[in-house]
Amino acid sequence: MTIPKLNINPPLINTPCPAATTLEDLLPLWNCPSTGAITTRTSLISGFPHDDSKNLYVFYDSSSHAVSSSTNPSHSQTTPTQNATLNSLGYSPLPLQTYLEFIKTIATSHPPPPGGRSKTIIISVTGSSSDVAQCYIQIARLQSELLVISRKEQQKVPLLLAMEINLSCPNIPHHPPPAYSREALTQYLDQLADAIKAAKAEGSPRIPVGLKTPPYTYETQFLGLMEALEEASAVRREKKGEAALEEEEELECPISFITATNTLGSCLAFTEDDGEGAALPSELGTGGLAGAPLHPLALGNVKTLRKMLDQRQEKLGHRVQVIGVGGVLDAAGYRRMRKAGADVVGLASGLLLKGTEVFGEIERGLGREGW
Repeated sequence: MTIPKLNINPPLINTPCPAATTLEDLLPLWNCPSTGAITTRTSLISGFPHDDSKNLYVFYDSSSHAVSSSTNPSHSQTTPTQNATLNSLGYSPLPLQTYLEFIKTIATSHPPPPGGRSKTIIISVTGSSSDVAQCYIQIARLQSELLVISRKEQQKVPLLLAMEINLSCPNIPHHPPPAYSREALTQYLDQLADAIKAAKAEGSPRIPVGLKTPPYTYETQFLGLMEALEEASAVRREKKGEAALEEEEELECPISFITATNTLGSCLAFTEDDGEGAALPSELGTGGLAGAPLHPLALGNVKTLRKMLDQRQEKLGHRVQVIGVGGVLDAAGYRRMRKAGADVVGLASGLLLKGTEVFGEIERGLGREGW
């Protein structure tokens, strides 16, 4: 068995954000013809202790540095100059099991997209390394159920699942993003490998797994990620004899894709130029910045990761895909992200600022050149 790949066409998706929290949020994304996949908001097995008074977002104007007049604004409240978001959010208040139920509803009550093409749901998860391992087993079991449903309903194209491990949120107090630590990454990858074996033993299909990374700003951070991926592959390549030959897929890095990048933490905005009030209610008033100001850094991350992954393809055992995220608001941003090396382009701030119409706007903006 080879490492499963994402097959996303068109190569445009949403990424985890408040606009992907509920089933009512996910259905318009699923039904949008300009998305090749959708991503759920990041969940934990037991849900996140969301606080409506603390876990908020605002729209931001990177030119004037002005913020929206209200927190958690809708896309109908966006002004023409707002091109970014700033948030003190954590993860979804809904547990993983709720998202699995949402997906069953989509599979049984909503037909597959027209044209006979597949569409993937990427389930974003986080938690301890052991929690994430359990998430994989549960999601792989659901994929088995969905295959049965598709046969029963005589659907030629089943609903496909993937799992994204979010190791990059900057807003969790006393819990720095694990993707900044080679040691933490190694622990997650080890637990993931065990979960893949356990799911396989149950008869569940192998599903693509990705890592969502934070913004890296210097070489050592990129190298830490590469070393962890190489080690995950090298440990398996050290196996000798027939056992290794019988389990060839275990000789490869278990990661199918990297999603780069998450928001940039420790960013501050004030409600008014002459005021002292921070726009966000965190302890220091700081939060994660996304949208246009993050775009150059995100492009640089995608470009660097693509090069480093390509250089290590033989060691990793396969080509790791890259989902490019950060500041894509229009067709021009999409083109830049693809030019940097992204296999798929994702957006969250664009969805919050413009609604699901942003995906069709990007497709129309590409014109004859297409995806």
